[in-house]
Amino acid sequence: MKATEVPEIAGAYLFEPTPYADERGFFCRTFDADVVRSVGLDPHAFVQDSVSRSVRGVLRGMHLRSGAGEAKLVRCSYGKIFDVVVDLRPNSPTYCNRAFFELSGETQKTVYIPAGCAHGFQALTEVADTSYRIDRQHDPSEDVTIAFDDPELAIPWPLPVTSMSQRDREAPSLAEVLKHKEG
Repeated sequence: MKATEVPEIAGAYLFEPTPYADERGFFCRTFDADVVRSVGLDPHAFVQDSVSRSVRGVLRGMHLRSGAGEAKLVRCSYGKIFDVVVDLRPNSPTYCNRAFFELSGETQKTVYIPAGCAHGFQALTEVADTSYRIDRQHDPSEDVTIAFDDPELAIPWPLPVTSMSQRDREAPSLAEVLKHKEG
């Protein structure tokens, strides 16, 4: 497994495993504490694992947490997703930058998203399972959602949106979220 810095987002990494394939399918390591430690992250900081299942066209995001934020490792364990990270840390050298990834069950690549970055994805296959390893217990009172179609973010979602949560449909613009954060 190798770790590569994501140039668009300071502190973000892409972890690429080495799948071993044969006639039975494949095997690969999707988390390696030594590799995580080698880029300065504490592998023991992750306290919660979650998974979501989405169907083609479903969009989830753009989400982040207020307060101390939330760092996470995100991987598509089955199917394929278009994954998006937006740096919303005011003191970051990559503030307001965006990064896009295609994550899939075939490659098992994982993206490390630092606290303070917004995250969202769209399912590209009929079924897409997305796994999250999160560094804090979830507190719904800290949930922040930004409109997925905010022109300021200009995210090039690859498919028409077939479904999303009510929370995502009613999300405020980035400007509104930032104004509320400052006020």
